Amino acid sequence: MSSGSSGGSGSGSGSRSLILAAMIFAVAMTFIDQTIVSIAASTIQHDLGLSSSGIQWAINAYLLTLAALFAFGGRLGDILGHRLMVVIGVIIFAAASALCGATPAGSGAEAWLITFRAVQGAGGALMFPAAIAIVVQTFDLRSRGRALALFFGIAGGLTAIGPIAGGYLIEWTWRAIFWINIPVAVIALILIALSKPPNERHPAPIDYRGLALIVGGVGLSVFGFQQSALWGWGNAAIWASIVVGVALLVVFVAVERRTQSPLINVRIFENRTFSVQNIVLGVASMAFIPVFFFASTYGQIALGQKATTSSLAILYFFIGFVVFAQIGGRMLDRAGAKRPVVIGCALAAIGFALWAGKVTDLNGGSQTIYIIIAGAGMGLMLGQSNTDAINRAARYSYGEATGITQTVRNYGASLGFAILGTVLINRFRSEITSSLTSRGMPGPAAAAEASKLAQLQGGGSGSGGGSVATIPQFIRADFASAIEVVLYGMAIIMGIAALVALRGLRWGLQQETPAAAAAGRGGQLPGEDPNADLDRAER
Repeated sequence: MSSGSSGGSGSGSGSRSLILAAMIFAVAMTFIDQTIVSIAASTIQHDLGLSSSGIQWAINAYLLTLAALFAFGGRLGDILGHRLMVVIGVIIFAAASALCGATPAGSGAEAWLITFRAVQGAGGALMFPAAIAIVVQTFDLRSRGRALALFFGIAGGLTAIGPIAGGYLIEWTWRAIFWINIPVAVIALILIALSKPPNERHPAPIDYRGLALIVGGVGLSVFGFQQSALWGWGNAAIWASIVVGVALLVVFVAVERRTQSPLINVRIFENRTFSVQNIVLGVASMAFIPVFFFASTYGQIALGQKATTSSLAILYFFIGFVVFAQIGGRMLDRAGAKRPVVIGCALAAIGFALWAGKVTDLNGGSQTIYIIIAGAGMGLMLGQSNTDAINRAARYSYGEATGITQTVRNYGASLGFAILGTVLINRFRSEITSSLTSRGMPGPAAAAEASKLAQLQGGGSGSGGGSVATIPQFIRADFASAIEVVLYGMAIIMGIAALVALRGLRWGLQQETPAAAAAGRGGQLPGEDPNADLDRAER
């Protein structure tokens, strides 16, 4: 049974627009921090004297805890109240950000920074599913698409803005990339106090066994993906981590099916549309987050740009993303999710392919329109796919459903980094080897030098040392050739997502049904087919 403050759609005593603004400010920090630290990595490493593995972990610890704890954060919000979890998450995130910015120099700097980056991730995992749940509760089904399009449009744009803002902030001090979160958090808390969002909760015991399994499963497998570009796929520890992680997730599913009050009601995946949209989100995320890193790195290495200038490609992507996210939201409200998701995936695939065809020209201006097209496609589909997944699981807890979708998205992004990072390194190494041998260097020496350079520039940390101005022209061209393959890979990824959406999703608007409104957590009414009401609503 539900308790606490009102929890229906359109409920809540505050203005709906003010509630939406409060939730956007609350999650803004989590999106900015997915990318902003990579830009400052080399400066942080030099200033604090961190090891290469230390700075890598300062980046990955945040993403790892975020991915591992999303499902728990979503469930906890449903149990204790979504507004409460947003407030707690914002406070934890802001406090951890302040402590990251206050990292002392000396032998303890590495452990300090990594620890509080992990705490940031934990705060984000508590905050984000609850924020989405509040937006879903506040807006009814026919206006929810536009509201969440604005939410995801701005949030996705902030992911893109992170590297741009970071480039300027580090000119003052690298510590500012963390301190910038504090005023954002204060604004979020003030808006929450003014708008009084709904605080629906469903008291229930916490499934600690399921928590241990999913944290271990997601944590180990994502760790394996993260380290693959650095350690290489031939390292036994990589495969052990991924295999054990996946095995724990299989055990998690089996255990949750038999648990009376599970962390995740895995029967939610019996809903065809929910499952298809999660597949689409996971596949699309293999391109969405990685593109920011690869685009910024391409600008610095291939085009010889400063960090602030190289991030302009991300800004162009952001322009297309935000504009078409709003168009997609209106399409969702008018005609359902299939049209914007399929068209968006296809448009992104075309944009990435056209962009790939221009990167070897080493002319940033000629790529702009194709970057915008790729961003437009992602904006058209990403928020709509996410919203449709949550809508289709309306009889389940919104926080729980959001925890699932965000776990899937982070898992997909980690897998995308692993695969595309490996493709980049292997192609870059091959190109450099050919270039060095053509300049008279013996084959074995060329291969050894190519391996060293490829690992340094393609390892994924963004922390390679040295000035980009000293990079030889042939290295720039070789890196552009490697990025070309990566972008074609992203085009293929989005093409696969389009096919999954085309074949798996149904046309038409979702209809709210009495069964969906009556059913509480637990997945279905006694004796009811879990997809019955949705099948009636879909055409």
